[in-house]
Amino acid sequence: MSPEEKIDRALEGLLSTKDLAQLQSEVVTDSSLRSLYVERAWLHGRLQSQREVLPKLLASAQRPSALPSSVLKWGAVASVAVLGLGLFFFSFGRRPAKSNPPVATLIEARDCRWEGSELPTNQGAKLGVGTLSLAEGLATLQFESGATVTLEAPSKLSVISKMHCRLLDGSAVAEVPQSAHGFTIDTAEMEVVDLWTKFVLTSSQFGSSHVIVFQGKVEVRRPGDKAAKLLRTGGSIHYGQAPPPGDREMQRVETLTTRSDGWMQVPTSYGKGKDSFVRRLDSQTSHGSDPLIMVKHTDISPGNERRICLTFDLSGGGAVPSVEAAKLTMQIQSSGLGFSALIPDSRFAVYGVLRDRLDRWDESSMTWDNSPEITAADLSPEDFVRVAEFTISRGAAKGQIEVSTPELAEFVRSDANRMATFLIVRETGETDSQGLVHAFASKENPDARPPTLWLKSADEK
Repeated sequence: MSPEEKIDRALEGLLSTKDLAQLQSEVVTDSSLRSLYVERAWLHGRLQSQREVLPKLLASAQRPSALPSSVLKWGAVASVAVLGLGLFFFSFGRRPAKSNPPVATLIEARDCRWEGSELPTNQGAKLGVGTLSLAEGLATLQFESGATVTLEAPSKLSVISKMHCRLLDGSAVAEVPQSAHGFTIDTAEMEVVDLWTKFVLTSSQFGSSHVIVFQGKVEVRRPGDKAAKLLRTGGSIHYGQAPPPGDREMQRVETLTTRSDGWMQVPTSYGKGKDSFVRRLDSQTSHGSDPLIMVKHTDISPGNERRICLTFDLSGGGAVPSVEAAKLTMQIQSSGLGFSALIPDSRFAVYGVLRDRLDRWDESSMTWDNSPEITAADLSPEDFVRVAEFTISRGAAKGQIEVSTPELAEFVRSDANRMATFLIVRETGETDSQGLVHAFASKENPDARPPTLWLKSADEK
């Protein structure tokens, strides 16, 4: 069976379970087969959409009454096939511009992963009316009007015309030249009409939208409003509320587990482990029960400076001095705060806390003000040792951070009280106050793994 036949049978639901599983595996590993699958799936969908038209075209054709019924029967089948193929190639193959003329171009797709997009997602693709769904990365569209819109994952955008699009979910940065005066982006909560400017817009599936004007001015109108609100440079407006926090309680890990490859995992949810962050602006607010731990570095808006603190309980980890290797993992999450397009690739540093007394910080009460060593501008070498660093690419909204260094393993081995505490800071600054706040899952997060310290003993390596 040829690859085309196998794909066609899969699309028709005629492939066996075993053959379908094999095809799925081949599509994942073979880029040329993936391209073929996309082409056949598109062809299949187009023909399916015309299934009501084909019989009418056949019925309108002149039927020779003198021919035997068997000839008429097979002639009808052949006519349907020919008409179907002819209709496809004539309507969609030879005249694509008239069926869905391009109104934008995908001019940049950086580290992108797409899920469920109706439009082509390769860089340089011409885009007609349809939806783009970006799961990871940054993508920039340039509309025929001259306006550019940069999407930050995870985001979903509906392209409507060269002067209009709709942000269904996520974040977008728009730059609109004078030639595109009147370019409009709307959400479920509001419509933003550009008056020659640069602005950012967020939209949440929970019914929340936020617009910030960086330069120029925009008109913002809500459904039912008689008059639009005018926002100028620096102005912002927010509609809706964030979703209420979940009521799921954090489950403590009672015992540590060791994988078959010898790595033992110690999450912050084990024993006396803990994770939190502090924010300068919330100088007296504790974030120990938040589902996200956040970090940010900025000299432009110093009140938004954030740092993360993690403590791992090693009391159930056996002989800590025999640890040969160690690694730290954290799950990247979307903070919903700031914009990735406004910062470069970001470098982070991981510091081990040397003073045992600093291990005794309290999740329920730690704030920026009551943690002077942790929030100090210059981290004292008597209190902290740099054990690792990592980088998060601009636009990365999901995934896992994993760091493993000899310094990290040495820090764990030398920990006397078996409470290993780490401070995580972002070293990369930003050129705009609306730069991204990076976030990771905490132990209270109901859907993602908490920060985890992995240990491997010398006899297991």
